[in-house]
Amino acid sequence: MKTETTIQGLTASLNPARASRKIIGFVPTMGNLHEGHLNLVREARKLCDVVVVSIFVNPIQFGPNEDFENYPRTLEQDSRLLADVGCDIIFAPTVEQMYGKQPRLTNISVADITQDLCGASRPGHFDGVAVVVTKLFNIVQPNYAFFGEKDYQQLTVIRQFVRDLNIPLEVIGVPITRAADGLALSSRNGYLTEAQRAAAPAIYRSLKQAEQNLHEGQALSDVLQTIKTSLTEAGFEEDYVEARTPQLQPVTAFEQDTMLFVAAKLGSTRLIDNLLVKYIE
Repeated sequence: MKTETTIQGLTASLNPARASRKIIGFVPTMGNLHEGHLNLVREARKLCDVVVVSIFVNPIQFGPNEDFENYPRTLEQDSRLLADVGCDIIFAPTVEQMYGKQPRLTNISVADITQDLCGASRPGHFDGVAVVVTKLFNIVQPNYAFFGEKDYQQLTVIRQFVRDLNIPLEVIGVPITRAADGLALSSRNGYLTEAQRAAAPAIYRSLKQAEQNLHEGQALSDVLQTIKTSLTEAGFEEDYVEARTPQLQPVTAFEQDTMLFVAAKLGSTRLIDNLLVKYIE
């Protein structure tokens, strides 16, 4: 496994694969890897001849009060984990390598589907994601790119601009990886205290209970309110509890496949989760 820190170095490492028309898979990450990230690499390994994983903490997707400076940088540990799951090349550029020394005058903004859910409380976040992911796609030029469904709004945004901008690759969504107690794996889970970690699975329990309640015929508005009440009782501060179509359009009744979305804070740690509830006629 190679580690490249420059665009030129990565290009040189990938040129033989491109020349022999090998299938290149790409997993963009910000490092501090957990089993969810490793599952993305495993999925890439199934489909692709060469797997590239980027490790880059992207400053332009963090808001002014978010944790860019404190975000864990664990490249040595991440490298060991990636070697075990079949990564071929790690791309670990500096901020200067990615953005250069001159001011960035170009932005990429996806309308409509970035306005609410996480977009409402994190203004500019998805623009930052769109810019860095587009840059990484241009640098790596993969055939497939793999993203986790925990960040479902992000996945939808990426699929949208890939389609809108005719970026020649396929975006693959990979199901959420969960701990044994149901908590969606996230690098942010490491910020939780022991007591908070014990309380955190209440998010997933509330979503599974909501799924049951919807299938039993309860009104969607009542089900969403029950989720909110459950989270408050478990010690969360709710950011949002929402229902959407899989394309992120609002829904007011359970009359089709429906995504339930939750974002809530335990202390200062913001957790997100989602669940697709299948509509059964």
